[in-house]
Order: sequence, then C-alpha cells, then structure tokens
Amino acid sequence: MSKPFFIPFRHRPIKNIIFDLGGVILNIDYHLTINAFKKLGIDSFESYFSQAQQNGLFDKLDKGQISPQEFRNSLRELVNLSLSDSAINQAWNAMLLDFPKHRIELLKKVKGHYKTFLLSNTNAIHIEEYNKILDRTFGYKNLSFLFNKEYYSHEIGMRKPDEEVFLHIIKENLLHPEETLFIDDSIQHVEAAQKLGINTYHLNIPEGESIENLFQ
Repeated sequence: MSKPFFIPFRHRPIKNIIFDLGGVILNIDYHLTINAFKKLGIDSFESYFSQAQQNGLFDKLDKGQISPQEFRNSLRELVNLSLSDSAINQAWNAMLLDFPKHRIELLKKVKGHYKTFLLSNTNAIHIEEYNKILDRTFGYKNLSFLFNKEYYSHEIGMRKPDEEVFLHIIKENLLHPEETLFIDDSIQHVEAAQKLGINTYHLNIPEGESIENLFQ
C-alpha cells in the first residue's frame, strides 16, 4: 500500500495526525439541535450554544465538571422550563448524524502510516449516543480501533481551544509539533494549535471539504 500523502503537506515531515471528531469524522448538524430545543420552547437556544461559542454550562459538561443529570437540571433552570430528561437528551443528540463508511475505511488506512489521535470536545451524553451509532453501523463499540489514542474533553478535563489540551497530547506522546498535523473544522481551534507550532488544516465543511479529499 502506498503511503497516503496529506496533500497540502506532502513535502513536510508529518508523522502524527490529530483529528477532530464532529464534522471531520462524524457528520453533525448543530442546527438540528438548535431547532429541536426551539420546538421544546427555547426560542433563543443559539444564544446559549453554537459551533463558535457556548454558555459556561456546556463548557462544564464538556470538561466533565458536572454530570449529565446536573447538566439537565441546570439547563431546566437556565431556560425556566420543565423539560423531561429524555426530551433534553433527544434534542441535545439531534445534531449527531452518521459515520460515513468510506471515511472510516480511510482512517484505517491512514493509521497504517501515521500515528493518529482523536481530540474531541464532547460529553457523556453525546459519546453514549454516537457509540450506539457506530455499533449499529459497523459493529464497533467505540472508536479506539482507528487511533493510537483518543482524547475526550469530558474525560481529561480540558477542551479546545485551550492551549493546555494540545500541550497535553504533545507531551504525553512525545510528539514534535513540527511533525504533527491537527485537522479541525472550527477555526478557533485551528488558530490555537497554530500558536504552539503545530501544523494545522482548517476543514471548510460549508464549502464541501472532507478528509476524503485530503489524502491520495
């Protein structure tokens, strides 16, 4: 098997690739969650949560500082609505779509030639749901088969774009920033990694870019 070159960096010594999850590997649509919460009566949900920024409550959930139940209770208080746990979970998970088969197959090939890592801002509610999607589609219980190691924000207590989360991965795995590539669809995360000397690629999802187009 020939080595899959990462097209924009084929002349650089890339040895390690850190992948984002949502938008890059797992198809997601933030608007589905925003619209689902609007249907529950939260007309201004996008003022609390979006791809670019979010209320501190969601940061706490992402960092594992509060439990899913504490999150649901706090959200009910925040919006002053009596919503059931299941209604909140369903609306919160509405953004999670699918894992395209060709994308999973590509990542298997990439792992054969690079050290690969997953860095995701996620939470205990979402990870349970997308692992179910993965199991239904491919029969895998989690994403560990695709990466040397996964880093989930709610498990490590750090999230992008904070500098500490990138330094944690670099130091723990003895990586050199100049040999490491980070792929993400959120510009604020890409810019944070760039400041540390990590090679980056901002995947422009609205323009139709996908990781399948980046390797040959």
